[in-house]
Amino acid sequence: MKTIAIIPARGGSKRLPQKNIKLLGGIPLIAHSILYAKANSDIINEIYVSTDDDEIKNVASQYGAKVIDRPKSLSGDLEPTVSALKNVLQQIDDTIENVILLQPTNPLRPQSLLKESFNYYQEKKHDSLFTVSQNHQKFGKIENQKFIPFNYEIGQRSQDLEPLFYENGLLYISKGKLILEDKIISENAFPFLVDSIFAKVDIDTQEDFDYAEYFFNKHIKI
Repeated sequence: MKTIAIIPARGGSKRLPQKNIKLLGGIPLIAHSILYAKANSDIINEIYVSTDDDEIKNVASQYGAKVIDRPKSLSGDLEPTVSALKNVLQQIDDTIENVILLQPTNPLRPQSLLKESFNYYQEKKHDSLFTVSQNHQKFGKIENQKFIPFNYEIGQRSQDLEPLFYENGLLYISKGKLILEDKIISENAFPFLVDSIFAKVDIDTQEDFDYAEYFFNKHIKI
């Protein structure tokens, strides 16, 4: 029974065209996730990139990932990520016990994150795990031109906020059988807390990419 990494990377990005092969720190964006998976070869048996784009296929192959052709029907803007993961499992012959999802749009991850989270996932026998970070902002909604606080009272100090958390997208771990049921996160999924500046990086626009470059140059690039 194997543990594999799947990196879904379609080619149809509209707000930042071809973002998955755009160079970050001198290497294509998608390569950061491939190299992260390769650095965790004691956990990950094989690395798969699911894509519909020829240029992404070439880059993925150059960096040592196996390429799975994603059908156009599963490559639209509204198609859920789980459909790409399920398609990979349906195209390979091995029985897959665990799937680690690494999104190329979250290229910067703490080095020890996968090892720590995967050990916890196994020890506690979870069927899925995803990374979260704590929010430190004051949220509210606007109704009838009036701001209504959501997680605080007007005048309350930020440090006294009730803790809220957000799904940061750094990584997901799921049982293969869960993916085949069209789920990445189960009802009993464990939220693995990550306190890292990298949790703020999620690339969808040029501004997001510039933000990622700043963090890469400041904290990673030698």
